[in-house]
Amino acid sequence: MADTKYIFVTGGVVSSLGKGIIAASLGKLLQARGYNVTIQKFDPYINVDPGTLNPYEHGECYVTVDGHEADLDLGHYERFLNIQTTKENNITTGRIYQSVINKERKGDYLGKTVQVVPHITDEIKRNVKQLGVKNKFDFVITEIGGTVGDIESLPFLESVRQLRWELGSKSLVIHLTFVPYIAAAGELKTKPTQHSVKELQSQGIQPDMLVLRTEKELNSEILNKVALFCNVEQDAVMQSIDVPTIYEVPLMMQAQSMDEVVLRKMNMPIGNKPQLKPWIQFLDKRRNATEKVVIKLVGKYAELPDAYKSINESLSQVAIYHDRELEFEAIQSEDITDENVAQLLAGADGIVVAPGFGQRGIEGKFTTITYARTHDIPTFGICLGMQCMVVEYARNVLGLKEANSTEMNSKTPHKVIDIMEGQKHLTNMGASMRLGAYDCLLKKGSIAYNAYGEELIQERHRHRFEFNNEYKEQFEKNGMLCTGVNPDSDLVEVIEVPELKWFVGTQFHPEYNSTVISPNPLFMSFMSAITNQK
Repeated sequence: MADTKYIFVTGGVVSSLGKGIIAASLGKLLQARGYNVTIQKFDPYINVDPGTLNPYEHGECYVTVDGHEADLDLGHYERFLNIQTTKENNITTGRIYQSVINKERKGDYLGKTVQVVPHITDEIKRNVKQLGVKNKFDFVITEIGGTVGDIESLPFLESVRQLRWELGSKSLVIHLTFVPYIAAAGELKTKPTQHSVKELQSQGIQPDMLVLRTEKELNSEILNKVALFCNVEQDAVMQSIDVPTIYEVPLMMQAQSMDEVVLRKMNMPIGNKPQLKPWIQFLDKRRNATEKVVIKLVGKYAELPDAYKSINESLSQVAIYHDRELEFEAIQSEDITDENVAQLLAGADGIVVAPGFGQRGIEGKFTTITYARTHDIPTFGICLGMQCMVVEYARNVLGLKEANSTEMNSKTPHKVIDIMEGQKHLTNMGASMRLGAYDCLLKKGSIAYNAYGEELIQERHRHRFEFNNEYKEQFEKNGMLCTGVNPDSDLVEVIEVPELKWFVGTQFHPEYNSTVISPNPLFMSFMSAITNQK
């Protein structure tokens, strides 16, 4: 702990301001200076993890390499920093209370009354500090979910207050607030920020830096006014104005010397300004991309922008590397029928059949796949999307008209997709799926092998159902090849139809393993097939 520095990012006024993006941007800037950085998210809800949360409640559930179901902000952390996160990088109130209650049941507290202070706050502080000490990070950036003033966030803020005293100059607090523009008055208003900082101060925390989220440029007069009224140095008040892409935020923060101010405040050498060449080259390619590529995603959460966040970002990354501007459209699978499928998919250069669970909208996915396959449109099926490709092929090519997944119809005579053996007797839903990174052995000469350039890969999973190997020979005789399998369980991980331009399904989630600097090879292959045909 002696060398690790701890940075806390809090939010005020309204939620969804982009604390995760600011945390990831600062992490990127410090990482570019040669520091070993990680980012941690504290979520104030009582769920143990987001795994049982409906996407309507919380957006995408992100999966780490060690099989933890996490907040979608961890995806931003990985995409920006090109690192892998673990269970230790996402802690919920539920996890904290569960740990404390388990200790109390074992008698670890020696009969004492267990209270929020000190027992809950001690557990929170332990999770903050152990991440830095155990992994020898130079910086641990901890994002506190929610907004200052929320009842749920109080134990986390109290823990931050205590840590400020314990860590001294080894800790720093960044507070992100909103500066609204009142169109009728033609004015930007700083009062919400002042009240937010006052609320944070009432919790015993004085922010060291303010980041003001805004739609309009803030002049020096406004920035200096905020600094004066909030007891923050003038050079430590930054603005985060709307930009065309989140990937420009690190450069925007660097232009305001965010990383330099942080290092100065933590008594660390500043050194030379990092160049961020690969990052800038990526953004230059994005700015110079003139030709559009249209990808249509079919899923049952099409109206939720965050439900397929990692897929959208992965597609955006690989489009940029192919000098294309992504035009992404999510289509509600429930709306797709035989009569309108051609109209809804018109203009699509490529189609993604989305992951998910449950019966709703499943027939629309089958209809989509039939249309894409018979019209030879490059198609990528992920998790449930891959399973739908298998069912559709069984029905319309193998002639097994009643083929289905037992998730959708437990009495189907042709269980081409069936529940995994290890999942049959589970009753608890949370963290009970096949989760995390697993090995996959690719068949030489396949699309997947050519994409990755190696036989043995690792990708992340989140599923309960699997391809039924009893039908494997029948599928392969009829043109759908099983080109990726887990070497230990023989689970089919990748299916392909080689006679088509690009028709690939994966049981794993390659979108969890795609970053700005290292885009996922399979997404790159998908985009290459699309751009080559154009």
